Amino acid sequence: MNIHEYQAKQLFRQNGVPVPDGFLAHTPTEAEFAMRRLGTEVAVVKAQVHAGGRGKAGGVKLAKSPEEARNIAEQMIGMTLVTHQTGPEGKKVHKVYVEAGSKIAKEYYLALVLDRETAGVSIMFSTEGGMDIEEVAAKTPEKIVTVHVDPTVGLQGFQTRRLCYGLNLPAAEHKELTHIVKHAYKMFVKYDYSMLEINPLVVTTDGKMFALDGKMNFDDNALYRQKDIEVMRDFQEEDERDIQASKYGLSYIGLDGTIGCLVNGAGLAMATLDIINFYGAKPANFLDVGGGASQETVTNAFKILFADKHVKGIFVNIFGGIMKCDIIANGIVAAAKELGLRVPMVVRLEGTNVEQGKDVLKNSGLNLYATSDMADGAKKIVELAK
Repeated sequence: MNIHEYQAKQLFRQNGVPVPDGFLAHTPTEAEFAMRRLGTEVAVVKAQVHAGGRGKAGGVKLAKSPEEARNIAEQMIGMTLVTHQTGPEGKKVHKVYVEAGSKIAKEYYLALVLDRETAGVSIMFSTEGGMDIEEVAAKTPEKIVTVHVDPTVGLQGFQTRRLCYGLNLPAAEHKELTHIVKHAYKMFVKYDYSMLEINPLVVTTDGKMFALDGKMNFDDNALYRQKDIEVMRDFQEEDERDIQASKYGLSYIGLDGTIGCLVNGAGLAMATLDIINFYGAKPANFLDVGGGASQETVTNAFKILFADKHVKGIFVNIFGGIMKCDIIANGIVAAAKELGLRVPMVVRLEGTNVEQGKDVLKNSGLNLYATSDMADGAKKIVELAK
């Protein structure tokens, strides 16, 4: 789950990470009064969407008067912001964040990420703040220093010192960086983050260091114990298909292709996406119903696929283990009869109760193609969808 910048700043304030003052505005009038409340000569008006690269796309602008803040907000609110992370369809701006301007001397980069390889937390620090970290890693990797924290031990002093000394930071900045890293790590553990990024982490002309931006991603599987975080979820920023899938407890990711996929097991789902690409089409989604899905779960999964107007064909790829093929077949039939089968469907069943599942499909009266071969099924649905 992602949150907005203004929400990230709120969490930073509550947990000891310094940030500039700012106020959320839903209307141009609120933006004007926000700058008046700040009492600064310069304010920054920032579009609030779940995407990076806002500045380059016109989503971050300076205002030198409350009236100018109002005019900028009037232009931003309601616009569709297109960045390298939103895709060509962009994201609609519903609100802006008005923040006190800062006199910036330096920009750094700081991020904490869940590292599955080390089963710990990796902390990355770079002197190249304000840039895409992928670009820095590719062109100037020597400007990034990384430490790996074992969560059973916690963040140690030698690790914060390595961040400070690794890139020859001025001694005057060591204390403030150490303070921010320590508090950011405590937040990471406390709130079950997958990723916490501060870019840029700035040093002002008077030597103060604070988070000028904040991007946060939380582990969806831990939200049941993070109720204060869960209420920050902004459904306007999410794909409607993803919202429905979360209600049904499905592992779903919307993609930009035309072949809807329903698969059990993440590994098989990834292989299914690959084989559809191999035969010349693009998948419309990643959808894993899991190993122990019920007929109701399968029916709900089909509701999501059928509701996607971009889907031109559906490929069901099931290898029955705990998940029995006849349960999948009954779910397919129930969903198709309830919603109407408006696109071609290919069903590949193999495994537990496969013959019973094939009988269910055969006697359903539905116009679909059944197969036991994955490659044959993928090739067939691509042909039918065209």
